[in-house]
Amino acid sequence: MKLIIAYIQPESLNAVKQALFEREVYKMSITNALGCGEQKGYHETYRGAVIEVNLLKKVRVEIAVNDNFVEKAIEGIISGAKTGKIGDGKIFIHELTECIRIRTGETGKLAIG
Repeated sequence: MKLIIAYIQPESLNAVKQALFEREVYKMSITNALGCGEQKGYHETYRGAVIEVNLLKKVRVEIAVNDNFVEKAIEGIISGAKTGKIGDGKIFIHELTECIRIRTGETGKLAIG
């Protein structure tokens, strides 16, 4: 079991979800996030003062999958989020030691579905 965490551009979210659905990956959590990387932010003028904005809007996508869906999920995220420009995002993959479905008490691979 793996936990896949991806940070993507907000405008890529619909394309990523569609690409995941096409690969039969339906369960995910989405969170708004702020972050910076190679883009380093931008400058904005507010009431005559120049302000450096270095935390940009991102979307955090979390997907817990069984091992046979890891590659499908990664391919879906990449195909939906890749533009070839700086800021497309990052994918992190963590080993998931346990999963428990609260409603039924199922554990492990059965709980992920």
